[in-house]
Amino acid sequence: MKIERLPLADIKKPERNVRIHTEKQLHEFGRSITMFGQIRPIVIDENNTIMAGVGCYDTLQLLGRTEGDFYRVSGLSENQKKKLMIADNKIYGLGIDDLDTFNTFLDELKHDLDVPGFDEDILRSMVADASEISKKIGEYGKIGAEEIAQINAGSVKKEAMMAPPSVEVNPAEPQAGDAESDKRIICPHCNSEIWL
Repeated sequence: MKIERLPLADIKKPERNVRIHTEKQLHEFGRSITMFGQIRPIVIDENNTIMAGVGCYDTLQLLGRTEGDFYRVSGLSENQKKKLMIADNKIYGLGIDDLDTFNTFLDELKHDLDVPGFDEDILRSMVADASEISKKIGEYGKIGAEEIAQINAGSVKKEAMMAPPSVEVNPAEPQAGDAESDKRIICPHCNSEIWL
């Protein structure tokens, strides 16, 4: 395979691309290129139009690069070019991760878990030992003294709001349940009838 080093200014993006590249994907692609360099060439046709590798091309431009590595495929019909674009974007996704090997690699990396495409905190949790996991589980759901004080202050305020208004009852007056009594008030908080 002959790789050509070409100026990015000489390369054309296709009018339509099968894959949409998100800002996050391009950011992670940039981290990868910064760490490892451009490890795959961008595939172009005889007219310097990209058939595979638009995300890489966009990332190189975002990084301020002026050149890139390209692999030229000539002699394809327009239908074959479209099929190549579709196949390139689909075939990678058909593979399945070998989780045992993945976990072994993470263990071997120890604490150097800055891997493009992954959240470092998630990778750290995947390689945490049993004591670290037990500690995290033990801390789950616990709240601090300051939060407890805020909750208690809120409860006191709520109880004060929910308390019925104080009403003095004259023992000489008939009470609820007495036949002569029909004195009542409406609670301003809950609209319940309160018999006096």
